[in-house]
Amino acid sequence: MSLSASDGKVLVIDDEEIVRESMIQTLQLEGYEAVGFENPLAALAECSMGWQGVVICDVRMDRMDGLEVLQKILEVDAEIPVIMFSGHSDIAIAVQAIRLGAYDFLEKNDDPQHHLNTVKRAWKKRQLVLENRSLRQAVEGQHEIHNRLVGQTARITRLRETVIQLAQIDVDLIINGATGTGKEVVARCLHDFSPRASKPFVALNCGALTESIIESELFGHEAGAFTGANSKRIGKIEFASGGTLFLDEIESMPASLQVRLLRVLQERVLQRLGGNADIKIDIRVLGASKVDLRKAADDGSFREDLYYRLNVASIEIPSLDQRKQDIPILFSHFADLANQRFGRESRPVPESLLRELCSRSWPGNVRELRNAAERWVLGLGVDSDSELPAEDTDGHLDELVASYERGVIIAALKANKGQVELTAEKLGVPRKKLYLRMKKYGIERSDFTQE
Repeated sequence: MSLSASDGKVLVIDDEEIVRESMIQTLQLEGYEAVGFENPLAALAECSMGWQGVVICDVRMDRMDGLEVLQKILEVDAEIPVIMFSGHSDIAIAVQAIRLGAYDFLEKNDDPQHHLNTVKRAWKKRQLVLENRSLRQAVEGQHEIHNRLVGQTARITRLRETVIQLAQIDVDLIINGATGTGKEVVARCLHDFSPRASKPFVALNCGALTESIIESELFGHEAGAFTGANSKRIGKIEFASGGTLFLDEIESMPASLQVRLLRVLQERVLQRLGGNADIKIDIRVLGASKVDLRKAADDGSFREDLYYRLNVASIEIPSLDQRKQDIPILFSHFADLANQRFGRESRPVPESLLRELCSRSWPGNVRELRNAAERWVLGLGVDSDSELPAEDTDGHLDELVASYERGVIIAALKANKGQVELTAEKLGVPRKKLYLRMKKYGIERSDFTQE
């Protein structure tokens, strides 16, 4: 990662317009993108862990003391270079600023070339900090990602390498993969091994909500925007600012919302439902789809301009049938996790069972294999038809009850083709309760919808 002056900004915070504009002009002549702020809080909103730039801040301001601004910036990231700027030769304040963590202390009547030299050194320091972080995250990620994307085949090895590389590149992208291949796992890796890792990871399944609900979920709303909107609500996009927004089943997003999402991606601003104010946001968007979005764009079911805006890069997740040699290690891995979860003593998986698993087809992919491993740990067999045990009573009561409940939910979802509202009605439970149970047992409605 190599940064130039055009890759980031120099923020100039000063409540004297003539001083602020003079500094901005000097910096712009040197090729920096310099932005002035009279209000320190507006400048603070620009700063983040992955922000590329330098701050120049006046010591004496009416709105907020310069040292207080310094402390607030360093709370965001202690390694953002903050150059304190003063019209007075105040040794005591200079010493205090350096002790608090300021990069340097300059006087306004110093030689402008001295100002530029200081900014240049601070810029190089910030570049080095970000490069070191990127390398460190890549090294740490190479180790940790093996526990998340498990397997040894060439396909999964390439997937891990691609994820680590793209985690460091702050672009929107599309994750393609069949149901159950692990699209959200990949999305979380892209977030956790990126400079945005300390900020929110926000996930939303576009296929699980109605158009009216998903609009409010994504964009939020102002009080009084519609009947029942008694107070302002922050949407998923706004809440994810600084971090990553993961949109699963993005192919299911209504056309009207695709238009609004496109504007967010192009301009990095949004308007809440019922509001007029533009709200700046800083997000990375990861869209996941189980269908070919290129074909969906060609046949008009997905906006072509949104496809191109999202498809800056893409990741293809292989199906389990494409990497069957990984089945033994995956099954053993999931069995170990299930043993820990249920407090069971670990036992070796029979070679005969592993050979049988490798000979099967896995339409539900890794998720189906994980469920089979959990059933085997609980002594319920590995077949999907064994989710309603009638006679097997070997195990703790809570485990057996949970397994039975899970089986009932799966059977009902199958019968109702994944329609959660209809399934909840048939089971006689509120939809929210059914969603919570599905989340508890790792059940995805997309496993039961008709392709």
